[in-house]
Amino acid sequence: MSKGPLVTRTELRRRKEEEEKAAKRIFEQEQKEADKEYRKKEKEISNFYRKEHKKQKEITKSRSNEQTKIRERSNTLTKAIIVVAILLAIVLFIVLNL
Repeated sequence: MSKGPLVTRTELRRRKEEEEKAAKRIFEQEQKEADKEYRKKEKEISNFYRKEHKKQKEITKSRSNEQTKIRERSNTLTKAIIVVAILLAIVLFIVLNL
């Protein structure tokens, strides 16, 4: 019949190791490409949000500050109106008495 096995155990082991190495190389290559794609996508996303962040100005105003400014302006306008009304009354008094 046959003098020996067609494929020896060492040959099988060697083939199996080669297949594992090939599979490992393919996996590493796919991993590198996936990593590269991931970094590229992350970069696009960060660029987009960096541009969005540039569009938004930093907030330097606050409601309380704006309210105090409005109150001060209102007070000065009210005082100015009162002074003008008093002057107008004085002028009317002088004109009507003469």
